Amino acid sequence: MKRILSVLTGVFILLLISSVLFVSCEKKPKEAGPVTFALWTQESESEGGFQYIEALAESYMAAHANVTIDVLQKGTEDLREDFQTASLAGDSPELLWTVSDHAGPFTTADLILPVDDYFDMSKYVESVVANGKTWAVPITAGNHLMLLYNKDLVSKAPVTTDELIAMAKEHTSGDMYGLVYNQTEPFWLAPWLGGFGGKVFAADGVTPTLDTAAMVGTLQFLHDLKFVHKIMPNEADYGMADTLFKEGKAAFLINGDWSLTDYKGVLGDKLGITAIPKVSSTGKWSAPYTSGKYFMISNSVEGEKLDVVVDFIKFATNTENQVELVEKLVRLPGLTSVLNDPIVTGDPVFKDSGAALAKGTPMPTVLEMRANWDAMKPELIAVMSGTKTPEEAAKAMQAAAEAGIAAMK
Repeated sequence: MKRILSVLTGVFILLLISSVLFVSCEKKPKEAGPVTFALWTQESESEGGFQYIEALAESYMAAHANVTIDVLQKGTEDLREDFQTASLAGDSPELLWTVSDHAGPFTTADLILPVDDYFDMSKYVESVVANGKTWAVPITAGNHLMLLYNKDLVSKAPVTTDELIAMAKEHTSGDMYGLVYNQTEPFWLAPWLGGFGGKVFAADGVTPTLDTAAMVGTLQFLHDLKFVHKIMPNEADYGMADTLFKEGKAAFLINGDWSLTDYKGVLGDKLGITAIPKVSSTGKWSAPYTSGKYFMISNSVEGEKLDVVVDFIKFATNTENQVELVEKLVRLPGLTSVLNDPIVTGDPVFKDSGAALAKGTPMPTVLEMRANWDAMKPELIAVMSGTKTPEEAAKAMQAAAEAGIAAMK
């Protein structure tokens, strides 16, 4: 009897060991195979964004020997067009780091994945997370225009447009200008439109409202800055405005939060940051568009590659890397916990940038906004070159936007 019990006990122990070994084998994670994915970004080298993304990718690859990330920089419009073309050809990059207004055309064409199932979106800054279905993960909050100034030239920040004009006139002489900004892009028009009480869409969010008194007033104001008050160069695109400010040949510059790291490096403590002034004739604050930079995932990604892409996004937006982003790129973070961190709340640059952000309004991301941008740009250039009146330009904007939207259907 004892022998039988001994044998049964031995068998039981063997079965138990086998069971444990089987369970251990079942629970052991599968070794991931080689995974390569492409990351396209419109971050530039001049402002440090591209180098930061490359470093992030290198850091992730160092911890994941099986992963290869190919980072490619493209201009904002090139990225949009090339991603659409590549997606239709079945050869799109797996991941984008780009601007919010790309979400409209990409979702309409069903080119990117909704991200709610892969991320806890409550961890990200509420003002830059879309309501309802979410199509992108915020990396930064802001992307807003501000009034920057050189404290060696300007002792205090203007609050109203009348103050800005008066102060800018004091610093306009020869090759020195009171105010510079990118005169060729309607993104720089948008804040003033808000200050004149206008919007680019009706209440439905898709019907253009460009032929309005507010738009005419905005265009007239911008025209007068150049031709009446004469505080700006005859011509200035982004690069020229940037160069003049860095060289100390412009007292004021309108530019975005993405440029702060560059200007802080050049001017140091002499860099002044404030909100774009209140429009004196209306009493309304100028309202720059706000959003951020976002990760967007191609809808072609699946399986093990999708797991890796999601993991990389979580890595890139974790607390440690968001703090590093704040330090290196001088931008407000997309992660709420870091937005409330002393690195943000205790820094005067971020304090001033946050105050300017608070004056802004969320940028429309609907596909129809592309038609608005395309309609506004040539007419803005016409006004700033003196070839069209503000009234003519506003009418032409409206007609072009309506035609552009009709062509989308």
